[in-house]
Amino acid sequence: MRILIVDDDKDIVELLSIYVKNEGYEVEKAYNGKEAITKINTNPDIDLMILDVMMPQMDGMAVVRAVRKDSQIPILMLSAKTDDLDKIQGLVQGADDYVTKPFNPLEVMARVKSLLRRAQHDVKNEEPDQIEVGSLIIKKDSHEVETVDGKEISLTALEFGILYLLASHPNRVFSADEIFERVWQQESVVSAKTVMVHVSHLRDKIEEATGGEKVIQTVWGVGYKIESR
Repeated sequence: MRILIVDDDKDIVELLSIYVKNEGYEVEKAYNGKEAITKINTNPDIDLMILDVMMPQMDGMAVVRAVRKDSQIPILMLSAKTDDLDKIQGLVQGADDYVTKPFNPLEVMARVKSLLRRAQHDVKNEEPDQIEVGSLIIKKDSHEVETVDGKEISLTALEFGILYLLASHPNRVFSADEIFERVWQQESVVSAKTVMVHVSHLRDKIEEATGGEKVIQTVWGVGYKIESR
C-alpha cells in the first residue's frame, strides 16, 4: 500500500517516511498543497494521505476540499493548532482523523493503520456481487466463474480470490505483495513467486476456457492488472 506524506517541514516528512516504510508501506512525498494535489491526480494507487494543515501555496484545508471532489481516500491531518474548533473544521471539510503537533510517530502509525483497516472494510462491503470481464462472468457469493456461453471454470479459492481482486479494481496494478496480503490474508514474506505461480495457473484455465483470451496483464516490475473493457 502507498501513503502520501505532505508537509512543508522536510524533517517531519523524512521522520514519518521512516516509520511508514518500517511498517511495509510505500511512500510518496510532497512539500506543499499544490504538489499534493498533483500527486493524488497522477497516482491512483495512493491509499492514504498524511496532511499538514499549515503550508505555503495551498493549505491543508484547501487540499482536503479539492481531494474530496473526486476521491474518498483516508486523510489524516497534522497541525500545531490545538483548538478543538480547528480539529472540527478539518473533519467537517472531509478529513478522517486529526493529530496535533508535536506528535508521537507511533501514535500517527496507529491511526494510519486504523484508517486503512476501515477503508478496506468499506471497500469490501461495496464490492459487486457479479463482475463481467471480457467473456467471463465472476460471481462473488458463490465463488463461481463461467464464460458468457455457460462454460464453467473450476478455480481454487486462491485463484478465485486473485481474479476477483483484480476484476473488482479494473486498471489498478497490484504488486505481488499486495495480492498476497489481500488474498492470503497474511503478511507478505516471500510472496512474489507464490503469486506468480497461482497467476500462471489462473491464466491457463481462463485461456483454455475462452479460446485464448488474455484477461490478466503483467506490468513488468510492478505487478498485475485487469483492464476495463
